[in-house]
Amino acid sequence: MPENAAVIVPNPMESAFIRELVKQWRAQDSYGAWEKKSDELLLAPYILDKEQRKALPIIGDPDPEVLWRVELFYNAVGLATERRTGIMVAPMMKMSHEGFGRMVLIAGRLIVVNKQLRDVHRFGFPSMEKLAEEGDKLVSAAVEMIEQFPAVARY
Repeated sequence: MPENAAVIVPNPMESAFIRELVKQWRAQDSYGAWEKKSDELLLAPYILDKEQRKALPIIGDPDPEVLWRVELFYNAVGLATERRTGIMVAPMMKMSHEGFGRMVLIAGRLIVVNKQLRDVHRFGFPSMEKLAEEGDKLVSAAVEMIEQFPAVARY
């Protein structure tokens, strides 16, 4: 590829994972307060640039809003996996008050995602592209696990 050739970067908002995450957020809006907000604005709390991350303390307790965002993120991973496989995926999160814990996504008797969580009060991504990339990566890993052990996932 020539040096000056334009690299076409896909729009992260078109990612299947991001679309699922937006649906999760919109489903939480029972009073319509977010109807006029753009999808990018809804997902803005997931974006933490270097300066914002530096401003957060190294050690801190996550507030309920951060925990809620983490849950919505992994719920979206589970639902995007369900859409691709047709197998129901259930999330389960165990978190200490200090922001350390584990998130698992379960299909049947199969754990399709097993993620240790640390410093949850700092949960976020440097860009919308990284958010989409991480979500899509987790969905792909979950789908791959289901494809490798379909009998356990359907049990």
